[in-house]
Amino acid sequence: MNLQQKVQSFIQKQQLLTGQGLVIVGVSGGIDSITLFSILHSLGYNCIIAHCNFHLRQDESMRDEDFVRNLALSHSVPFYSIDFDTNKYASDQKISIEMAARELRYNWFNELLKSHNAQAIAIAHHADDSIETLLINLTRGTGLRGLVGIAPRNNHIVRPLLCCTREEIENYVVEHELKYVQDSSNTSNIYLRNRFRNEVLPLLTEINSSARENLYKSIENLEGNFAIYQQSIEQIRELVVEKNEENITLNIDHIRAQVHVNTVLHELLSPYGFNTSQVLQINQHLDSESGKVFYSESHRLIKDRKQLIVSEINSNEKECFTILHPDTEIERPIHLSFNKITVTSEFQVSKVKNCIHVDASKLVFPLKLRGWNEGDCFIPFGMKQKKKLSDFFIDNKFSLADKENCWILVSGEDILWIVGHRMDNRYRITEQSKDALEIKVWNQ
Repeated sequence: MNLQQKVQSFIQKQQLLTGQGLVIVGVSGGIDSITLFSILHSLGYNCIIAHCNFHLRQDESMRDEDFVRNLALSHSVPFYSIDFDTNKYASDQKISIEMAARELRYNWFNELLKSHNAQAIAIAHHADDSIETLLINLTRGTGLRGLVGIAPRNNHIVRPLLCCTREEIENYVVEHELKYVQDSSNTSNIYLRNRFRNEVLPLLTEINSSARENLYKSIENLEGNFAIYQQSIEQIRELVVEKNEENITLNIDHIRAQVHVNTVLHELLSPYGFNTSQVLQINQHLDSESGKVFYSESHRLIKDRKQLIVSEINSNEKECFTILHPDTEIERPIHLSFNKITVTSEFQVSKVKNCIHVDASKLVFPLKLRGWNEGDCFIPFGMKQKKKLSDFFIDNKFSLADKENCWILVSGEDILWIVGHRMDNRYRITEQSKDALEIKVWNQ
């Protein structure tokens, strides 16, 4: 079986493409993408070529674009290209150059997919890329999902060359006398993937000449293991999770009965945006009193008596967070802890900015944590008259960034605390106070 037949068999087995419908082929001009286009075109798929110019390699970037454009012309295939200011995007988004290029590329590919009503976007990842991904995930720390390498399909993104090794691709290019361009950045080890490609994998092969072959087989085995694992998780999901119009509930007793509770919780809660550290905290609070609240970017989780209640944060709530009880602790959007203390003759009121003591009897729960609004007023500690927050900010020389990053803790209709700065005088500890609530903001 030649490489074309191998790829066609892989496409059919994984159901990546049909004979009908347009295929957008991402072509950089390098050996992998040239091979991908050559094979798909020779197999009779209706292709168009899409090329991204990230302008990261000066003259090389323009050379690559010209090369790919001429390739498309020579095969009478439609050609589309786009220019990106990748450095600016990475800086604006505060992400790495690699991540910026990835986001820009896939966002544009998806636009092309919709505008051309294409069946898929074909990308030139191959088996060696999958091995590199496995090794990178291992060093970062990963679950079983991160050990199966790169998926052949991710929505409309398909990877027909995942069945091919780099050696097979190189042999195909020589056999068919294909021309391609060399990306000089591939030899630079400032990029993480390049270090694994240029240093780690050759070292593993030096230690064990069969390392690559064994890693291919391990990925194939792990894919089967992962499929069984996923099937088990879905069975547990059916047992544990109940959905209704307002929220999702998870039965705590059924969760506790599982072999590895933390793994099960991670699988059940990660679709709602909860990360590994949050899942660990939720697990630790399964036996605690009701009322503990956790937030992801999109959802809120409340620990009730016998269940975990997960609900979506709607657009009007995204900047408002609820503290249900005096013993609640929240990690997001900032880390706040609450501790009830009996006021005795030895009791001393906090004098540091990140911690306040307030009269617990005056509080109206649930408390709210939100950003400030125009017109907000409070009575600053030690004063008797109301003051606008905008004036307080001016008097205390708040910068625009300080104001934007400021959080307000609210009791009923009253501002209780400009967090980390000043509490409201109405909630101060007095001679009549019996219980104080200590509220502390961490990492301010």
